[in-house]
Amino acid sequence: MKNWETYVRRVTPYVPGEQPNQPDMIKLNTNENPYPPAPGVRRALERLDADALRLYPDPACGALVEAIAEHYGLDDSQVFVGVGSDDVLAMIFLTFFNAGKPVFFPDITYSFYDVWADMLRIPYEVKPLDGQLLIRAEDYYGENGGVVFPNPNAPTGILMPLSEIEDILEHNRDVVVVVDEAYIDFGGESALPLIERYDNLLVVQTFSKSRSLAGMRIGYAMGQPKLIGYLNDVKYSFNSYTLNRTALVCGVEAIRDEAYFEETRQKIIATREWTKGELRRLGFSFGDSASNFIFATHESMPAKELFLALKKERIYVRYFEKERIDNYLRISIGTQEEMEALIRFLERALA
Repeated sequence: MKNWETYVRRVTPYVPGEQPNQPDMIKLNTNENPYPPAPGVRRALERLDADALRLYPDPACGALVEAIAEHYGLDDSQVFVGVGSDDVLAMIFLTFFNAGKPVFFPDITYSFYDVWADMLRIPYEVKPLDGQLLIRAEDYYGENGGVVFPNPNAPTGILMPLSEIEDILEHNRDVVVVVDEAYIDFGGESALPLIERYDNLLVVQTFSKSRSLAGMRIGYAMGQPKLIGYLNDVKYSFNSYTLNRTALVCGVEAIRDEAYFEETRQKIIATREWTKGELRRLGFSFGDSASNFIFATHESMPAKELFLALKKERIYVRYFEKERIDNYLRISIGTQEEMEALIRFLERALA
């Protein structure tokens, strides 16, 4: 080993979902929205002045921050934006989880949390989900350096009621609590109203799922101005120009088109509920997903076997070879036609 390698920061990296590019494939493995972005996004791209790309974008992301704040009835000082919610969450870890005490998050959850903690040398403690794969609020009562969890949780898709989130907040007044709401638009009530009562709460959302802009990488956090101010201090010390000009104009158009957002959201919810019924009929069991995916296990066929059979048919779902969940598949909700094709294949495979 070379001497310089002794000082390399070594981490086990996050493994993103496979991004195949095959004709006639059905891609249900990374929770992307099956519908195109709002029509205004296309118009914004057509109007884009290519010459302006020689100039740096607005470091404050002012137009997008203003549009998000207006949509949620907040002040601009209560909104922070970044390059996808991954960037926003990484900034939160870097900014707030420095007490030297363990950060709490679930054992089965978004698998980037432990990666960030390891990379930033933040101690952490995972809290096991119960036998029904639910987060237990009482597990988060002890002394800690911060709390973070998704709601609905990923990859289970199960929603925690606001009363239990508030219970966690009541027992963690002295640390920052982060509710990662990447999937909240597909079911359930956001914790956003709680930021008025809890100055230590950050609610994180994204344009990648319900607003069909995964390729643009836009995420945001909402909280009290002091929290947002600290986040911006770290952002400007790390990368002043986070979002590019294209992402900024597209984001504004996406969040302003409420009618299109509601139309596509309801389509996905309806297809999800139809898919639940069909999967139950075929012998699958799963928690009551409130997200744009279903985390399912079959009564007789192993998940890995099904995963490989589906892949041969160019139907891509997500399989996690991890303890406790290695007999589950996470199935994103596509169009109604895509889900019908999935069910037809499963009927044949399970016959």
